[in-house]
Amino acid sequence: MAHKNKTLATALALSLGTLGAHRFYLHGGVDRLGLLHISSLPIAGLIFSQANGSNPFYALLPLLISAIAACIEALVIGLTPDEKWDAHFNAAANTRSNSNWILAVLLVATLFIGVTVLIATISRLFDLMYTGGAYG
Repeated sequence: MAHKNKTLATALALSLGTLGAHRFYLHGGVDRLGLLHISSLPIAGLIFSQANGSNPFYALLPLLISAIAACIEALVIGLTPDEKWDAHFNAAANTRSNSNWILAVLLVATLFIGVTVLIATISRLFDLMYTGGAYG
């Protein structure tokens, strides 16, 4: 069994988490949550094709929800202690994890990006629901 790198898993969750790349890296190609992440892309396309004049933000909503979930998963992965990570993902591997400053930078970037996407999504959704998009 190959060594699963915690820093790489966090980077995948941050960069390609909307498509579930981190889930497939950690759990293989048949991970149900990874498939749920990747299904947000065709769902967004289906909503966009059936929009009929409604705001295109609604088509992006499945991708935004998947991105927010991926940021939360990146924080959980990155904040897991190395010993617990190795016991869960690297029990059969001979090498041990040793987190460094790159992981800390990824966690700060994840927090910044995740909170920005979450607040922007909530504010746009409330704008559309309560004012009909009067503010943009």
